[in-house]
Amino acid sequence: MQQQQQQVTEEESISSKESESTSPQQPVPTKKSVVKKLHTCEFCGATFPKNSRLKNHLRTHTGEKPYSCDLCDTSFSQKYHLTSHMRVHSGEKPYSCEVCQAAFSQISNLKKHVRSHTGERPYSCTVCGSAFSDRGHLKNHLLIHSGQKPYSCSVCGSAFAVNSYLTEHMRIHTGERPYACNVCDARFSAHSVLKKHMRTHTGEKPYACEICSARFSQNGSLKKHLRIHSGVKPYSCEVCDAAFSQMSNLKKHIRSHTGERPYSCNVCGSSFAENYHLKTHMLTHSGERPYSCSVCGSSFAVNARLTQHMRIHTGEKPYSCEICSSAFAVHSSLTKHMRIHTGEKPYSCEMCDAAFTQNGSLKKHIRTHTGEKPYSCMVCGNSFSENSSLKRHMKMHTVSVGMSEVAGEFLASNMMPRPKLEQNDEEIDEKIEENQEILDAQ
Repeated sequence: MQQQQQQVTEEESISSKESESTSPQQPVPTKKSVVKKLHTCEFCGATFPKNSRLKNHLRTHTGEKPYSCDLCDTSFSQKYHLTSHMRVHSGEKPYSCEVCQAAFSQISNLKKHVRSHTGERPYSCTVCGSAFSDRGHLKNHLLIHSGQKPYSCSVCGSAFAVNSYLTEHMRIHTGERPYACNVCDARFSAHSVLKKHMRTHTGEKPYACEICSARFSQNGSLKKHLRIHSGVKPYSCEVCDAAFSQMSNLKKHIRSHTGERPYSCNVCGSSFAENYHLKTHMLTHSGERPYSCSVCGSSFAVNARLTQHMRIHTGEKPYSCEICSSAFAVHSSLTKHMRIHTGEKPYSCEMCDAAFTQNGSLKKHIRTHTGEKPYSCMVCGNSFSENSSLKRHMKMHTVSVGMSEVAGEFLASNMMPRPKLEQNDEEIDEKIEENQEILDAQ
């Protein structure tokens, strides 16, 4: 009996286990998901996950600034703004650039600086597509499109879109230059100009050309350089439509029309259209000629003059006309030659409206008005307005049996081979000037 009861108990136990194994599994109990309460701004409806963040945000509406600097009484709405400000007084700059080791007091300034190396410009204008590395620069740029200029100069009436631009402008009138270079004592009216100046001391060149790897200290210099690759010439002459890649080159070109020569020698009074030409001229007064020709020993004050001179020996003419294939040893001679094809006559007479392709031709023409005759015969004293007329006159003395030694020396040193009849005076002058430009520097 006991065995039967034990058997029944075992069967019930087995049946119970089977029923448990065949019954569906119960889900594992999990924690109830917590719904975070959002804190809403009563002024603008902005929401925040924490009440502390909402409190910080509300100060943008109330203007509350509970964090004050103990040194200068400046107040801030956020504690981290005060922390950043205190570095102005302490001089601490914990954030360093890995490329050039420049250091900054704020991480945001480091990020802006890094873009000067990477060239990144994440802020784009939706109107014209211009891109900027700094959000503040984009905001200032957008005012150009709006046309709004609420800040006016009380002295001259100039108007500006940004108050900081007006502040910088006022220094033109006051002469104030608050930004000083700690290397050479140079002073500047704008901090941005000081930063550019400092690169002349540090040698930093953060702007790199992606095409040829050339580097520049100024972004503007990089832009000018890129036009060499692109061939863009945005600056055009209103007189002859000549185009240039740089504004400075256009200004120099315009002087060929106006005749302006703003750079004067304080020794002899000679004036020049370009500052470089004045510097070269000043070497004629110092007598210094460090560049010598290895063929004939001629010496020159400027290396470029030696290069031009060497072409007399080599016969090299690297400047070719694209229209008629004429070649020249000097680029200025090619420029003059091109006027034959273009018809350009940039040199005008102020007395009679006559115009000329060459400045030398204008000078000859002016003598017809002034009566000046600078070329004199050393034999008989007759004077002439042109050197070529003097040379023709000297041949009259050659027919006389007793020609003086003076006339003989003059003819031997100055007489040119008689040109072909079909050559006009202007063509002869061009050839003379081409050689003379090289020989004058000797």
